[in-house]
Amino acid sequence: MQLGVVGLGRMGGNIARRLARAGHSCIVWDRNAPAVGALASEGMTAAADLADLVAKLEAPRAVWVMLPAGAPTEETVQALADLMSPGDIVIDGGNTFYKDDIRRAEALEPRGIHYVDVGTSGGVWGLERGYCMMIGGTREAVDHLDPILAALAPGKGSIPETPGREGRDHRAEQGYLHTGPAGSGHFVKMIHNGIEYGLMQAYAEGFEILKNKSSPALPENERYTLNMPDIAEVWRRGSVVSSWLLDLTAIALAKDEQLAEFPGEVADSGEGRWTVMAAVEEAVSAEVLTAALYTRFRSRQDHTFGEKMLSAMRFQFGGHTEFKAK
Repeated sequence: MQLGVVGLGRMGGNIARRLARAGHSCIVWDRNAPAVGALASEGMTAAADLADLVAKLEAPRAVWVMLPAGAPTEETVQALADLMSPGDIVIDGGNTFYKDDIRRAEALEPRGIHYVDVGTSGGVWGLERGYCMMIGGTREAVDHLDPILAALAPGKGSIPETPGREGRDHRAEQGYLHTGPAGSGHFVKMIHNGIEYGLMQAYAEGFEILKNKSSPALPENERYTLNMPDIAEVWRRGSVVSSWLLDLTAIALAKDEQLAEFPGEVADSGEGRWTVMAAVEEAVSAEVLTAALYTRFRSRQDHTFGEKMLSAMRFQFGGHTEFKAK
């Protein structure tokens, strides 16, 4: 199947690569010419600009936009819509605010152009591991894209089947799901990222408590100098708190137990704020997720080991780089 891919950064480029490995044909474009050239050298078709990309696709066309939320995505979706025809599909695979998806889908519907929002999780590891995807849009459009989505998804792998799932959507077991109409995919991904904030904060606080057990403020017979990399490693092996985030934490600690390259200033990329906003709109208590977001705000004034760990986790799963210590 053909797919246009616009935005060839950390995730967009690897999405194209994973599809090419599965036998799909990718037409690629990015403002960064070397990024386009790199994928062209791997056998993909380079486009000179958006108009050229659309011209190189066969109808019904599908274009995956993988750009930062806000103006870059907004402008690209509008430009594509002006170039596309009824029956074509615009896909936003970034971290867009779900209400923007609803607005865009409503604007494109009278023109006969489908809009599909794909909340995409997998970060820099997605090329090998696959991407967990939460997908909003019409059933017609999502079903048409199924060969693409199935190729990008992780597949069942070695994860045991969940008892009692008979008769439910089998795609969820493959790592992708049609969640409902436009906006629902990014809404589910938004909450996913809000939960991620909370999980990361729990690990960060726990490891900071472990590290500070050697503090001179404690009675001498209650002080322990604990091996943090080994604790992370043993918890990975059968513990109830094991997870991919813990795996990434173990990688970071094995490289440098002090996490010296991370200053502890932790960015937030929008989804945590939007999750808290949704909780307020729905009158849902979300103390852990809200506190995790506020901790990131505070980290920009006062840095702790726990916040260095948050930075390390963000770097490991997404390639997000905070300001490095000098």
